[in-house]
Amino acid sequence: MWNKTLLSLAAACSFAAATVNAQPVAMDKVAVIVNEGVILQSDIDTAMKTLRANNADNPQALPSADILREQVIEKLVIDTLQQQEAERIGVRIDDNRLNEAIADIAASNNQSVEQLTQSVAKEGLTYATFREQVRKEIAASEARNALVRSRINILPAEVDNLAELLAEETNATVQYNISHIQLRFSDTEDRAELEKQANELVAELEAGADFANMAYTYSKGPRALEGGDWGWMRKEEMPTIFADQIKLQNKGSIIGPFRSGVGFHILKIDDVKGLETVAVTEVNARHILIKPTVILSDEGVLRELSNITERIESGDATFGEMAQQYSQDPGSAAKDGELGFQTPDLYVPEFKHQVETLPAGQISEPFKTVHGWHIVEVMERREVDRTDSALKNRAYGILFNRKFNEEASAWVQELRASAFVEEVTDSDDES
Repeated sequence: MWNKTLLSLAAACSFAAATVNAQPVAMDKVAVIVNEGVILQSDIDTAMKTLRANNADNPQALPSADILREQVIEKLVIDTLQQQEAERIGVRIDDNRLNEAIADIAASNNQSVEQLTQSVAKEGLTYATFREQVRKEIAASEARNALVRSRINILPAEVDNLAELLAEETNATVQYNISHIQLRFSDTEDRAELEKQANELVAELEAGADFANMAYTYSKGPRALEGGDWGWMRKEEMPTIFADQIKLQNKGSIIGPFRSGVGFHILKIDDVKGLETVAVTEVNARHILIKPTVILSDEGVLRELSNITERIESGDATFGEMAQQYSQDPGSAAKDGELGFQTPDLYVPEFKHQVETLPAGQISEPFKTVHGWHIVEVMERREVDRTDSALKNRAYGILFNRKFNEEASAWVQELRASAFVEEVTDSDDES
């Protein structure tokens, strides 16, 4: 979220462009070369002035001018490198998204857009220059997010372990309504046959068989005559063998069969109280991805995707055939372009917008993401009860944020280490 600090930084990084014509000799001087780009002396001077102005009421003194200049230069170098990465991978921020971002900046400062425009003018900045700086900041942020996200690997076991720790925090209030079937060992019965019977019962239950009827018929447990119903209990009130099996399952889950010293057990969670419930919309979509190259321009890609769409809609070819032949996303191309049921949040913003808003069965217009140009078709949407995943989702989010921050720092360091950065001295100018 944009705030006053970011607004000031945007002003600091952009002010030079608005004042170059006023003082061309003193201000329009290259101070630092960053790969193929430059940082002007005006950028550095204005950033330092802005920081001092923002710190005027802060009792904490700023460092010396030399140290402050060094820190400002480093910040501007990092910003420039990230903007260069955004250009390299083709991030484009359209005017609609830019307008939304500027509205957010105004709202975070308790201003209208008109009031924000006046604030920008007081900083000595034209509104057009400010808009373009915000556009660059968003593009740099999206490039960082896309490139860092691809470096993150979260193992299912990591999610499960953290989710269980989080579950322990909520177990004091969570209650489960459970039912139970017990198949008891006997001296004459083959235990392998008993396990086979238990697996067959689970298969029938998962296919929709009535649990109470199954308990009446097969269970040798203490609540068999109540249809296996144990009623409402917290985990701490359950037999340990039950509590050990109940982790993050949701209402309707069948658990088992699992073995104890007396036989095999099957549990059903009839209901849950006190656990966060989550219902989400999952989308099954398919897409075709084509990436621009030195030879194939954006315009060429658009023509090619438009021709593919025409062939599909005319019945000359199927979406799957076109995906297998043309899509440059090998994972989905082998599956006729299908991505499977996913929550839209897993996709990059432009793709997420398409799968959330596109009517089912309609092929989108070509659109661009950091991965290239796409056409997408939503095949089906479904509402999914993700109560069992509430803590897992929370755990995944915590792990993702941790790893993102770690990887983002490493990515920036690698970007900085591989960059050509040189400060231009007065002697360089003279020579």
